[in-house]
Amino acid sequence: MKIGILQTGQSPEVLRSEQGDYPAMFEKLLSKGGFTFQTWHVEGMEFPASVHDADGWLITGSRHGVYEDHPFIAPLEQFIRDAFAAGLPVAGICFGHQVMAQALGGQVGKYEGGWAVGAQDYDFDGDTLTLNAWHQDQVLAPPDTARTIGSNAFCRYAALAYGTQGYSVQAHPEFSDAFIQGLIDTRGRGVVPEPLLQQAASAQGGPRDSHIIAERIVALFHNHRKKHSSANRA
Repeated sequence: MKIGILQTGQSPEVLRSEQGDYPAMFEKLLSKGGFTFQTWHVEGMEFPASVHDADGWLITGSRHGVYEDHPFIAPLEQFIRDAFAAGLPVAGICFGHQVMAQALGGQVGKYEGGWAVGAQDYDFDGDTLTLNAWHQDQVLAPPDTARTIGSNAFCRYAALAYGTQGYSVQAHPEFSDAFIQGLIDTRGRGVVPEPLLQQAASAQGGPRDSHIIAERIVALFHNHRKKHSSANRA
């Protein structure tokens, strides 16, 4: 099964050589899925020729806001709608979570409560999962087609499910603590309030539940493919 990675941003250059760029992080996160991967750098206007160029799609994080005027955002939103219309599974992380919501009728903006940085606890349908986060923007109103499956007091719509076809989370299951520290050092100083950065640094080393999100994304891709394969044989 081939998964197309739609890359909407890049990790800081000073971290890239040691910790990799976002597509490599997702390939590692989903390594137990038995997938092959191909990346399209949509931030640089490199788009697939068709939504059928892969069996499923994953949209990465980005330092951009989905509501900003960047050339790649409108065609990415259309690509998402086309993928859903074609019956293909789509997963989104952080910016990917937000742009899926915006493309399908939701609202995204800067949260008046500020930033979430580092380890955060989320309620996923009764299960508490701890995941790394790095965001100020968030989904403010989900699309009518989405069901909220993860939240906390800071981020009401922290994870959304679109039937069995779409799955998105605001947090970063692909981010290690070391990468969070790298972001603190390269992007956080002078932007994120210092007490939040200190809190995030002090919380490093604890358990993370990234593997659970990985398992759910893998299941999204495999289960949706099985469903459509069964439908085609009927």
